[in-house]
Amino acid sequence: MNIGFIGLGVMGRPMARHLIDAGHTLYVNRVKAASQALVEAGAIACDTPAEVARRSEIVITIVPDTPDVEAVLFGPEGVSEGLQQGALVIDMSSISPVATKAFAERIRAGGGGYVDAPVSGGEVGAKAGTLTIMAGGSEADFARARPLFEIMGKTITHVGEVGDGQTTKVANQIIVGLNIQAVAEALVFAKASGADPAKVREALMGGFADSTILKVHGERMINRTFDPGFRLRLHQKDLDLAVNAARNLNLGLPNTSTVAQLMNAAVGHGEGERDHSALIEVVERLSRP
Repeated sequence: MNIGFIGLGVMGRPMARHLIDAGHTLYVNRVKAASQALVEAGAIACDTPAEVARRSEIVITIVPDTPDVEAVLFGPEGVSEGLQQGALVIDMSSISPVATKAFAERIRAGGGGYVDAPVSGGEVGAKAGTLTIMAGGSEADFARARPLFEIMGKTITHVGEVGDGQTTKVANQIIVGLNIQAVAEALVFAKASGADPAKVREALMGGFADSTILKVHGERMINRTFDPGFRLRLHQKDLDLAVNAARNLNLGLPNTSTVAQLMNAAVGHGEGERDHSALIEVVERLSRP
């Protein structure tokens, strides 16, 4: 198929490459040095999102935040200006569920389809093609999108209507964020008590406290390897979505709110571009005299 792909960042680049390798023709926008290899592999660079849309049956977006999606879709020379009748927009960003529903209504009013399909699995999952994809949209639109999802991901779930994918991703980020905080506190506690955090982590793996976070991010915390698989500032944004939604729904999410504040502190300390496992350094600073 002719596929538009907008958002060639840490996640988008390997996802786009999988689609190229599967034989699809990709039209891309805003090619930078880091994504030049995609053009060399066969992707076709376009000057604007509208041009991408004019040449594509399906347009995939994966950009950082809600305003970025809105700008790509509806800004000057945006996707909506070039979208073919019957074309499908798949937004794989992690953004507001409320805004997602509004975006879908505007795309549908113009004759297109819409699926929200945020992902989990980080850069590692994007490179391996093993992402978890949580999708919202009509049965027909999901069926069109699924063959592409199967190229980029491993666990693919049609959660429900448009917006439900984003709701699922926010729930995912709550669980991941709180687990990162729990592992960070446990390792800080172990070190302060005189134990070897690496040995403590090893002892906990395989028991009831075991988790992917303990395995992957626990190791990052111990080795101080905070090159981003998923940037802390992006997780901060996702927890802000959770806190704001909880306020609108009159929900008490006390631990989510606490971790969101700690991520705010990390970003304020200049750590927003590091991996979210660097949250341990906030815990360490809180404990130092």
